[in-house]
Amino acid sequence: MVQKKRLVISYKNCPAEVLQAIKEKYPLGYGDAIIKVQKPNGDFFHAITIDFEDVSYLVKVDVKIDHLTEEEFEKQFGANVDEDTGGGEFETKEDENTENVASPESNYDE
Repeated sequence: MVQKKRLVISYKNCPAEVLQAIKEKYPLGYGDAIIKVQKPNGDFFHAITIDFEDVSYLVKVDVKIDHLTEEEFEKQFGANVDEDTGGGEFETKEDENTENVASPESNYDE
């Protein structure tokens, strides 16, 4: 059996057949298929795999990593969702009829 060629290429430099294979293999996007590849010198890159009959490609892809701290995130995007909704509890509308609503102490087996 002939061993496949193993090539590392950049997404930016992919031939048309490889780009087409990426679209077919990952029709909803490849975000969940990205792997981190460690180089011998300690550096790393992110990639996806594409296999053909005679070649196996490791395609380097760009990954945007969010380095915001929680404080910076809150400044940029606002407070936590839990804080905005009162700790995640449900609110009751004042005009809502609550006569037939079971209380937390209700026993449903009776």
